[in-house]
Amino acid sequence: MSKRFWVEVKKWDKNLVTAALESGAQAVWVGKGMTPKVKELGIITVIAPDGDLKPGEDVVEVMVNSKKDEDKALRAPASKFVVVRTQNWKVIPLENLIAARGNLIASVSNSKEAKLALEIMERGADGILLHTTDVNEIKKTGKLMAEQGEKLHLVQAKITALKQLGMGDRVCVDTMTNMRPGQGMLVGNSSSGLFLVHAENVETPYCAPRPFRVNAGGVHAYVRTPGSKTAYLADLAVGDSVLVVDSRGKGEVTYVGRSKIEKRPMMLVEAVAQGQKLSLILQNAETIRLTRPGGEPVSIAKLKPGDKVLAFLEEAGRHFGMKVKETITEK
Repeated sequence: MSKRFWVEVKKWDKNLVTAALESGAQAVWVGKGMTPKVKELGIITVIAPDGDLKPGEDVVEVMVNSKKDEDKALRAPASKFVVVRTQNWKVIPLENLIAARGNLIASVSNSKEAKLALEIMERGADGILLHTTDVNEIKKTGKLMAEQGEKLHLVQAKITALKQLGMGDRVCVDTMTNMRPGQGMLVGNSSSGLFLVHAENVETPYCAPRPFRVNAGGVHAYVRTPGSKTAYLADLAVGDSVLVVDSRGKGEVTYVGRSKIEKRPMMLVEAVAQGQKLSLILQNAETIRLTRPGGEPVSIAKLKPGDKVLAFLEEAGRHFGMKVKETITEK
């Protein structure tokens, strides 16, 4: 799940709220009566007595100065957000709470504290609430949050077979992000084995690059989405979140701007990684690429058995996109 970025504005300041909006904050915490002013500036969740989330109801605040305070935070219902505040910023209370519950938001006063809160115990808080009167600090923290993402362990998969198929429905996913060389999306016929399908950001004599696009595969295929979830390519629609992944396994969240399903000639790519078989049906065209271990794109028209490409493996199956521990066989 993406980390939450909230900004607290105790006294009305249009510049602070605007900075929060422009820096990608998901919510602002303001005083009573300020919600309409926030909504005039843009679409964002407001935490306020008259807002979208209400303090004391949807959001629980806990000032942690002792073990007793920690216990209070743990007693809050799991469905509620818990904002942890400390008089002098401390790591240990957060470590204890991070190990014990979710929906934990750490109150911080600058980007340095935010970075620490997000990295504690290699897991971090589920989000941060930034309280500051410095516009630049909001922007710095927003940049930090944008750099946060899932880290996936990619492996080398050896191509075992390539087979021409007939016509089929394939999905082009156009996102709101221009992807860099080495980036793409994780897609596969099975949720347990996904290939890193490279973005269309390569210059060719056939067509102009489309760095925001991944020609991802058949409508039936799984694509990795944020929060360790998957979705069928056919189900993606404008506004849905998807995960862009680079050749080192670093994932970042972006959103679908358009999903195009068209009939095209298709081909089957099969591979093996760590003794596990994986496959993907892709459009049969030279502009469709997988990703080599070094991050270089390789056209499927040039692939041959024995070539190595990047993939992601996991043991659990999927039910409605969620990882489940049960016996699931996909062929």
